[in-house]
Amino acid sequence: MPKRILQGTVVSDACDKSVVVLVERRVTHPVFKKVVRKSKKYMAHDENNASKKGDVVRIRETRPISKRKTWEVVVEGAEA
Repeated sequence: MPKRILQGTVVSDACDKSVVVLVERRVTHPVFKKVVRKSKKYMAHDENNASKKGDVVRIRETRPISKRKTWEVVVEGAEA
């Protein structure tokens, strides 16, 4: 099964080998038919601590690394 890939902005890089990524998506409201922005934060594994706060990164679904981390930061040059 293919792994989901999302794009978002790094909002925190305080932890070692971890970043918090804010992913925003646009959905149509079921009653008012207006486009609204929904956002969610994901904890992602960053092996080399390469991402800094404010960076736009892609994250990929992976096996559970810890209680909250089931995503990893995709390095643009080394996609497999």
